[in-house]
Amino acid sequence: SRCSLSLSARGMTPPVVVRALGSALLLLGLVLCLPTAAARKTTEPPEWTVPKEDTDSPYGSLWPLPQTVRFDGECYRLNQGRFQILHSSTSTATVGCGILDDAFRRYFGYIFSSSYRTTHRRPVSSGLETFSQLVYEDDYDTHLINKTDIIDFPRFTHRGILIDSSRHYLPVEVILQTLDAMSFNKFNVLHWHIVDDQSFPYQSITFPELSQQGAYHPVTHIYTASDVKEIIEYARLRGVRVIPEFDTPGHTQSWGKGQADLLTQCYNGEEPSRTFGPVNPAVNTTFGFMTKLFKEISRTFPDDYIHLGGDEVDFSCWRSNPTVKQFMESHGFGTDYRKLESFYIQSVLDIVSANRKGYMIWQEVFDNGVKIKPDTVVEVWMESNVKRELAKVTRAGFTTILAAPWYLDYVSYGQDWVKYYQVEPLHFNGTAAQKKLVIGGEACLWGEYVDGTNLTPRLWPRASAVGERLWSQENVTVLGDAYSRLTKHRCRMIRRGIPAEPMFVGHCAYEYKG
Repeated sequence: SRCSLSLSARGMTPPVVVRALGSALLLLGLVLCLPTAAARKTTEPPEWTVPKEDTDSPYGSLWPLPQTVRFDGECYRLNQGRFQILHSSTSTATVGCGILDDAFRRYFGYIFSSSYRTTHRRPVSSGLETFSQLVYEDDYDTHLINKTDIIDFPRFTHRGILIDSSRHYLPVEVILQTLDAMSFNKFNVLHWHIVDDQSFPYQSITFPELSQQGAYHPVTHIYTASDVKEIIEYARLRGVRVIPEFDTPGHTQSWGKGQADLLTQCYNGEEPSRTFGPVNPAVNTTFGFMTKLFKEISRTFPDDYIHLGGDEVDFSCWRSNPTVKQFMESHGFGTDYRKLESFYIQSVLDIVSANRKGYMIWQEVFDNGVKIKPDTVVEVWMESNVKRELAKVTRAGFTTILAAPWYLDYVSYGQDWVKYYQVEPLHFNGTAAQKKLVIGGEACLWGEYVDGTNLTPRLWPRASAVGERLWSQENVTVLGDAYSRLTKHRCRMIRRGIPAEPMFVGHCAYEYKG
């Protein structure tokens, strides 16, 4: 839910007013004890290395950087015994707006606790996150904050993280920790690639045999209805949407273990090869199954969108199957298996539409000429020619999400956050109207080499670089300034219980306090 608010912060000397409009605009009368910032530079050498000497950013540890930061050197001391965050008399959100009321309590703990770690599952507001980043301690553990004006809102509306719980099962607690870290970096969409070829951990109420046969373990490596509900609610309280992905017709080998005749039987000549390919679109039972499953999914996941995948469909098995070939002939598809794919995708889109859901797809569905509905969201993931693909998809009038440059499962030594940070989503040839169709992007962490032991440190702070690119102004590009702020932000995440990996040699200031 959205709450419009105006906040008053008491217990400061002198008192300071914090104002915010909705979840997007934040105007703070607070900031760090720092000199007025110089104008931001917009150019940087093509290659960058960590400075030999530390250079503090004039923006302190703010991450992602707000749209406008105006500094004043006047400092205030926060009195823990008197400090309160309250709704002001002009606020449209009053006591009873649960997300904000709980956020007030949580951020009091973040600001004043000697350790930021918390076991309480409370919500996060982007505005309060910014506020908490402005508070610092002196050598005598006094909490200080400085006068400033901040205007803050996201540049892009879709700021996502993709996690993959099929190739390796991710424990619920790890997913909840990811949601915490997302809120600290102002991401607002968890793209949950919940099932794939390797396993089917989603426990369906309608088709329980899918996880009984398709999960790595039918009891320990599944997500029950209660688990899913907990994750969705935990995300909601942190301002994060959960968009599930059920990728078809390819990437469905685990589905076939629990659902007979769903997958296409591959043939070697005239004999079955004992292997299976994509979902079989030539039999009516397929669409009866999909209708029931997506009806359940639509009820389980309250978000307006479901990701339907559609990538990497291998046509060779369809070509080998005599039933599929007969179906192709009877429908006038000839030998163009893209038409068969289009038939299948159109049918699934109709099923999802009937459940009043929107849909997202991977770019191959568009690239293969599949006829998709005008309100389809296309996710661009192939790196071969990202700019051309963005231009092509938006020229066709489709809402677009960018993922191609932000595949965090590709790990390289050194400062690889820089390449993620330097991506500009709108640098492609297109009209202003086309560029408005790019609503944001996602940092993707696929699970071939990622499980619960390393998901969090592999994501953070590398994903933080994507977070700032999707939140802050286009001209926020100075790497030295970003490095200074990001190293401090990484230390703050560690204090809050997020084991973010180090960016280079150094230390966190809190380490001296034990």
